[in-house]
Amino acid sequence: MRIIGLAGWSGSGKTTLLAKVIPRIVARGLKVSTLKHAHHGFDVDQPGKDSHTHRMVGASEVLVSSANRWALVHELRGQAEPALGALLAKLSPVDLVLIEGYKAETHPKLEVYRAAVGKPLLHPNDPAIVAIASDELLPAARVPVVDLDDFERIADILIRHAAPIHAVLAHAGHG
Repeated sequence: MRIIGLAGWSGSGKTTLLAKVIPRIVARGLKVSTLKHAHHGFDVDQPGKDSHTHRMVGASEVLVSSANRWALVHELRGQAEPALGALLAKLSPVDLVLIEGYKAETHPKLEVYRAAVGKPLLHPNDPAIVAIASDELLPAARVPVVDLDDFERIADILIRHAAPIHAVLAHAGHG
């Protein structure tokens, strides 16, 4: 497995970009998974559903399965959030894992930059950023800059710069 992340401030368009790029990567014959960092209170099951009830009354894990998919929800119940490496280890093997968030980690990342967000670039201070997808020209950038709407070129960058998972975990001190 190879991994690469998308990093950027909230509102920069990371999820929208992934929705446009993933189909292009899959069309090239690669199997893709994603790992997204969320904020504290996210929920994947809804109140009123049996799985939600099981979790709310104290189950540590709830696995829901059907003929079409399965999902495992693990409630931390005060335990520390697992490290990125531990989460990556839970994924089934694929060609490429795209990580959204975890911008402080050391894996290679494409920065998603939108000027209207009003936040500074991450790239000058993060040596793991390999390129920037931006809605404006960034002549001072020290890494390649690609138009935010050039989905084929962004797919090329993600595939080319993705690193083997074992190398990333070893570099981060996890392996």
